[in-house]
Amino acid sequence: MVQVMKGVRVLEVAQFTFVPAAGAILADWGADVIKVEHPVRGDTQRGFINMGGVAVERDRNPLIEHPNRGKRSIGIDTSTKEGQELLYELAKTADVFLTNYLPTVRQKNKFDVEHIRKANPNIIYVRGSAFGDKGPEREKGGYDGTAFWTRSGVGYTMTPKEMDGMLGQGMPAFGDSIGGMNIAGGISAALFHRAQTGEAIEVDVSLLASAWWAAGAAVTHGMETGGVNRNPMPGTGSRVNPFMGNYLTSDGGTINLCMPSPTGYIRDTFEHLGLAELADDPRFSEPRALIVNAEEGSKLVAEAFKKQTFDYWRNHLKSMKGQWAPFQSLLDMATQDEQAIANDIVVEYEGSDGKPYKVVRGPIQFNHEPTQTTRAPQASEHTELVLMELGLEWEKIEELKSKGAIA
Repeated sequence: MVQVMKGVRVLEVAQFTFVPAAGAILADWGADVIKVEHPVRGDTQRGFINMGGVAVERDRNPLIEHPNRGKRSIGIDTSTKEGQELLYELAKTADVFLTNYLPTVRQKNKFDVEHIRKANPNIIYVRGSAFGDKGPEREKGGYDGTAFWTRSGVGYTMTPKEMDGMLGQGMPAFGDSIGGMNIAGGISAALFHRAQTGEAIEVDVSLLASAWWAAGAAVTHGMETGGVNRNPMPGTGSRVNPFMGNYLTSDGGTINLCMPSPTGYIRDTFEHLGLAELADDPRFSEPRALIVNAEEGSKLVAEAFKKQTFDYWRNHLKSMKGQWAPFQSLLDMATQDEQAIANDIVVEYEGSDGKPYKVVRGPIQFNHEPTQTTRAPQASEHTELVLMELGLEWEKIEELKSKGAIA
């Protein structure tokens, strides 16, 4: 298997999902990622007892496994002088320093850029934040539910205007994982830049900017026209193109048609919907007419979908030329979607409890080979091993433990 980051060491002083997810991607790609955790509490997410209202087990916690697989964990109290000195020794061996702590904490515990660069001037320093490292709110913390979903306008856009309130995010760490991939890309570019020029640079990625990048086309359109995109209510079809919209089936399922350019699809689509006669109807027989008469066409398409069940359409439309998709759950995709399974989207490894554990692979493959990974470390699991690699004798390690500087 190709390991594009083999030989790269990442020192991660971060918790929750947003920034650690970047470390997980780099670990999947072969980097040696050392996760620094508090020697008593560990990553705060280790104490979570539910995820989105669904209970999780301590040793089988998705909010630990997803963003921390493949790493090594070392317990260091960075508020102590001894802990800070150890952090600097680790920084000397690292290519990348990765953090999501707020500026006041970075300064108080002396791991902001000037402190880490003093130990290693050649290190790439990476900050992940909720709202960016500049401006009046650089000291303000946040989560993907606030910065990525709510404040950015993404949640507003996803909520139909006919609803009384706003939709919640629904998926824990959704924006965190997208933002983490952005960080991994920024780190890759910074490593390439350093290799080409010798210059070690700083990298900043925020959840707010990640949301706006994800929604970039809609944001640009809004700034240009003053219009605001909003999701339609379920099952309403489309007023601009009958081949674009969500349609309800007879048993309450939903099928999405997504043919923004219907050229070449009209006859085949109508035939699959049991509406073959409409392909010769001048109101719908060519793209411009289809769009001009979209509202009327959408009603006919909606009536057709309501005549059959969700499973019928999910199987019947497999031979249709145009683009469509069944609305399915995350679990449906993991267990039933042949295409997802064929593309190795899920990887299984042995969890810390010795039982099989499945996580989602990163979305990038090299040479058609799926990435491999190992379980997330237990808190401070590799403290002694990592410190011995630095050259510390066992007596010194015991002394640091007695002082509470390490776990």
